[in-house]
Amino acid sequence: MARLLCILMAVVICCVPAARAADAPDQRTEVDKSVEKALEFLHNQQNADGSWSIFRGGKSAAISSFCVMAFLSSGNVPGEGKHGEVVKKGIEWVLKQQLPNGLITTDAHHEMYHHGICTIMLSEAAGMTDGKLGEEVRQKLEKAVQVILRGQRNTGVEKGGWRYRVEGSDSDISVTGWQLMALRAAKNLGCDVPPEAIERAVEYVKRCQDPGSGGFRYMVRGGVTVPCTGTSILGLELCGKDEHRSPEVLKAGSYLLKNLPRWGEGHFFYTIYYCTQATFQLGGNYWDSYRPRMQEVLLKNQAANGSWTGAGGEDSGLGPTYGTAMAVLALTVEYRFLPIYQRGEEPAEKTK
Repeated sequence: MARLLCILMAVVICCVPAARAADAPDQRTEVDKSVEKALEFLHNQQNADGSWSIFRGGKSAAISSFCVMAFLSSGNVPGEGKHGEVVKKGIEWVLKQQLPNGLITTDAHHEMYHHGICTIMLSEAAGMTDGKLGEEVRQKLEKAVQVILRGQRNTGVEKGGWRYRVEGSDSDISVTGWQLMALRAAKNLGCDVPPEAIERAVEYVKRCQDPGSGGFRYMVRGGVTVPCTGTSILGLELCGKDEHRSPEVLKAGSYLLKNLPRWGEGHFFYTIYYCTQATFQLGGNYWDSYRPRMQEVLLKNQAANGSWTGAGGEDSGLGPTYGTAMAVLALTVEYRFLPIYQRGEEPAEKTK
């Protein structure tokens, strides 16, 4: 039943992008045109085996999953339409990276980053994929979920979180955010995810909030950062039973509005991805304030070939496939094609 509902949802929501693509050029918005150029770039950057590479370091499971999600978020279904084969090949390549123990990674030092991101992608792709590939996605997704459950910390202030490796006792908001989203997406699909695992993760996120600023720390005893605040808001909005637009979440949203995106800031693409998703979930003045700034910054800095490359640091090191995929995921949030990021339309709270 869960599979059927997901497939039906995918069919319904994918009707909109088909109509969007058929619009005359002068009827498409600047965002639509920007996304189309970006997808053409990602299409051309895909390796023959279905993977995508980072600037330095070779083929990457995480970056490949981001690229697949960029196509999915724009309404491209595996095996169908202009980019259908690109999406299908990307999914197939990521599946081949899964180890016998269920872990999906191409970087042993940051295995849980890769694993969480790949699991989110497979969860989103599963509802849009049928036949033999669909069965393989769901089977490998179940194994991937078990890895996440096994890696969740279970003692002390780190309880409920995750960090770079499956084994360990430390945790941080960045890695935890990907795992929490992966569990939620898998649960939405019908995978066996114990509710207490999500509840423990939500409690860990809440322990990382700074009550003064409303922002969230990278670690329980770390410093407040903008991307960690966006990550935490999204996690609480989508996974916390009683956190939807709670006073603490709204205060964190106000912190984001005091720190609107600036091109060239550290971890720019990670920041804009999570903060866009977070403010979209909050809606109201939060989204109305964040959305135009996000779009302005991205449209202004897109290269002629459709790509984005970071202005420095990690973003530049990961290269244009990463930056372009993350930019597309931010720009297409309103398209509402990825089930995990759907939101209700009840009236939003005003900015505090």
